[in-house]
Amino acid sequence: MAEKITFELVTPYRKVLTEEVDEITAIGSLGEFSVLPGHAPFLTALKIGELSYKQNGGSSYLAVNWGYFEIKDDKAVVLVETAERADEIDLERAQAALGRAETALKTLSAEDKKYRVMEAALERAAIRMQVAAKSARK
Repeated sequence: MAEKITFELVTPYRKVLTEEVDEITAIGSLGEFSVLPGHAPFLTALKIGELSYKQNGGSSYLAVNWGYFEIKDDKAVVLVETAERADEIDLERAQAALGRAETALKTLSAEDKKYRVMEAALERAAIRMQVAAKSARK
């Protein structure tokens, strides 16, 4: 059994990281999960949420936006629409996006086509703020 997982995180715009890690935790379509070296192969959809990984005793955090997570033979490949490391997130911009989404949701009905778009924008902004706060605590 391997002692590490090879972790690749890719968006349509760039390869965000390739690292050897001890553990990965993410939010799948059925809830939060973690993988360790030797994990059984599987593929799952990811929701908007926080993705973290442990490496050499430390933890790193990213905000991710929808995608897929596959692990096989101690290699995890994550394909997502967007991914931001905690230290890359502009907290003021995330707070402004949260405010815009909250304001828009107050004026829309649940049947409006834009309602789901604004709900997702609200969720993304909240996750970005949560992840950015973890960077500020270090």
